Amino acid sequence: MTSRENTIAAVRGEKVEYIPSGFWLHFPETCFHGEAAVKAHLDFFRETGTDIMKIMNENVVPCSVPIQKPEDWAKIPSFDRNASFIQDQLEITKKILDKVHDNGIVLLTVHGVVASAWHARGGTAGYETGSSFLTEHLRANPKAVAQAYDRISDALAILTEEALKIGVDGIYYAALGGESYLYTDEEFEEFVKPNDLKVLNAASGRSAFNILHMCKDRLNLNRYKDYPADVVNWGIYEQNPSLAEGKKIFGDRAILGGLDDRAGVLVSGTEEEIRREVHKIINEMGTTKFLLGADCTLPTEIEFSRIRAAVQAARE
Repeated sequence: MTSRENTIAAVRGEKVEYIPSGFWLHFPETCFHGEAAVKAHLDFFRETGTDIMKIMNENVVPCSVPIQKPEDWAKIPSFDRNASFIQDQLEITKKILDKVHDNGIVLLTVHGVVASAWHARGGTAGYETGSSFLTEHLRANPKAVAQAYDRISDALAILTEEALKIGVDGIYYAALGGESYLYTDEEFEEFVKPNDLKVLNAASGRSAFNILHMCKDRLNLNRYKDYPADVVNWGIYEQNPSLAEGKKIFGDRAILGGLDDRAGVLVSGTEEEIRREVHKIINEMGTTKFLLGADCTLPTEIEFSRIRAAVQAARE
């Protein structure tokens, strides 16, 4: 059984030869674009041996009109397939696919509508301390913000469709907005969920599977329980439900996770400690519909040998 076959079997709940793994990180800024991005991905995949090869996406929805007032959201433009951030990401993706396809599962990172709205409003930094900006503007001018979310999710759906056409096996949808302190349940249901679903439905033609990553802390996972995703992943070390608790919410969906992305043995332990922790997690989660991974992206500077140790431990 190949890595690809084994990973698909794990997601389907079929018999596996070993527990597959998926780990990723943001590469240095010098490797965000062009050939440097392609090389960084190929080096990472080769040196870590991870079964899921997730293509990072630093070509975010651009901030063409800085958002300062709630009514500014109406100025967010529509994007078509020729938008540079879409084409630039597709070019990187195609070059990576040409080198690694059939070696494992290749997924493209698609930033969710809330993350992309944050990018469009003025860049990638500062969400952890400034995300209330989004809800303040939504409550002040829901029509303008809803229009922007709709245009942004249209662009994300286009990116998703085009990526599937060139051969990715699915997408890794990085969802924000599920934090219980940000949107109310009603706001999430009206403004966030329909846009998330637009993108995930655009990924229904995946050849392998899609991963839904629910990012940040104090998540209300119930907001996502009926999202169409084959695999779910969230940060269990961020004041969120455990893997076992999440399994009750998501039913027969496969779960990816188990390790802390910013602390703990994977970041600071010995390789033997990593091995023992991986075996402990697998003993707790079992071998059905489970994939080893971390809460979120690993530190950029982490030694690849640590990741490889976890991947190898899962194969024992």
